[in-house]
Amino acid sequence: MRMRKKPNLIPRMERCAQVQIKDPKALKGMWRESFADYKKLWLELGCGKGRFTAGTAQANPDSMLIAVEKVPDAMVTAMERVCDAGIENIRFIDMDALELGEVFDNAEVGRIFINFCDPWPKSRDAKHRLTAPGFLRSYADLLPMGGEIHFKTDNRPLFDWSVEQLTAEGWELRELTNDLHANGVSGIMTDYEAKFHAQGVNINRLVAVKTESTKTTASGEVPRLRDAALSDARGKAEDK
Repeated sequence: MRMRKKPNLIPRMERCAQVQIKDPKALKGMWRESFADYKKLWLELGCGKGRFTAGTAQANPDSMLIAVEKVPDAMVTAMERVCDAGIENIRFIDMDALELGEVFDNAEVGRIFINFCDPWPKSRDAKHRLTAPGFLRSYADLLPMGGEIHFKTDNRPLFDWSVEQLTAEGWELRELTNDLHANGVSGIMTDYEAKFHAQGVNINRLVAVKTESTKTTASGEVPRLRDAALSDARGKAEDK
């Protein structure tokens, strides 16, 4: 199911222009300097409607959260949510995750959140998954040693596949669970997560930590993905 096109998209985005970065490439290497009032710089890939984005920023006022979203119709809802709540430590970027290396310098981001990304279930599309080796190496460039990826999904086949890729790429895995909310709601939910949790769907989560063994874009050729189809995939997670 695709998100319905938002009416008056451009004027709605203009109303919240103060939280959008129009030329993020101009800030490469200068993000910390540009947001010097904040101790940490975090990145969220695919913010959806912004429930997790807003909640995370409010719970961490010493951190600047950069929310990346390539679907403007979703991003405008998140922007309005943030503006209406008066949250100051969030900025939005309208772009694809493929462009991260053009926007952020090495070791410039302390943490990356990936929540309920598209599983791309067909084998031929595996390289598009946000936990594919090519993406993982770009994240490793952005993070310092000890930097973290926080990953959540309701899609168990995608989660298991992601664990395999992260392990092969030299990340240290922590806090791995296949039922995050088994003992009650844990952490800040996305809109999509709350809906599926209410239906009894298990949520998978892990934290991946960059170590000396973690491969970067300088580590040589990215491995080819063979037989990478996901069985029983839930489909696209577009309604975060």
